[in-house]
Amino acid sequence: MLRGITFALSGNILFGLGYYFAILLRPLSDMAMFGFRIVVLIPFILLAIFLFKQQHLFYELLQKIRRNPPLVLVVCLLALNTGVQLWLFLWAPNNGQALQVSIGYLLLPLVTVVLGKIVFKEQFTRLKWASFLFALVGVVANIGFSAEISWATFVAGFGYPLYIMLRRYFQINSLATFFVELLLCLPVAIYYISQINMDSILSQNSSLYYYLALLGLVNGAAFILFLGSSNLLPMNVLGLIGYAEPLIMLLISLAIGEVLSSQSYFLMFCLICSIFCLTFDSFRKTEIR
Repeated sequence: MLRGITFALSGNILFGLGYYFAILLRPLSDMAMFGFRIVVLIPFILLAIFLFKQQHLFYELLQKIRRNPPLVLVVCLLALNTGVQLWLFLWAPNNGQALQVSIGYLLLPLVTVVLGKIVFKEQFTRLKWASFLFALVGVVANIGFSAEISWATFVAGFGYPLYIMLRRYFQINSLATFFVELLLCLPVAIYYISQINMDSILSQNSSLYYYLALLGLVNGAAFILFLGSSNLLPMNVLGLIGYAEPLIMLLISLAIGEVLSSQSYFLMFCLICSIFCLTFDSFRKTEIR
């Protein structure tokens, strides 16, 4: 359990850091950023598959598809979700939708917890219930204060929980499946990269290639840890630990000079209480064992 929580926390920290690459990659358009994100992710994920000796999972995925051909549609659906989520992550900060997507990321862990309870019949301890209720109160209050909900909020909030649920349900929750998803997104990525005038972009951002390499490294490590933790943790724990990401993003925002709005103090207090309850529950279980 503790190893899974460590993976999840580390992945969320890296995802939080990666959010600000959307600013560092300017003046690339959001679709160009999406294209490069796919391209730089692929080699890092492939390297991880070989380092962790998971090549056999490609064969296992192929065998599952042969036994159940409609699984191809599931993999295509997963790839579509992956593409949309990778694009939305970079599009939002550059198109005035950062707040709406941030609200979606706050909904995401709650949706994950609910799906884990309904679909996989996961059990809740009292501390897990307390963690869930703290998070629920904070998120509902924040949504009430902001009064801003858009399509981006729902895409961000429901995309990844449904993604993890499908991967677990069909038992294809591996880096090999993620690599196939990226390959399916690659033609679209290459198309948008081909539309870029790189000379013009580099004249405005001479460090672009450096930032792209860092984007691949940070995002690759984040997804590896995220998928690793999703195999080690129940969905309810995986969901609630996801609130570490907005807290990390908050610290980064404060570090670069942004000011926290007064309406966010209550939310952050609730999220800190939520994570504390969940972490304490995990340590308590470890001590009992």
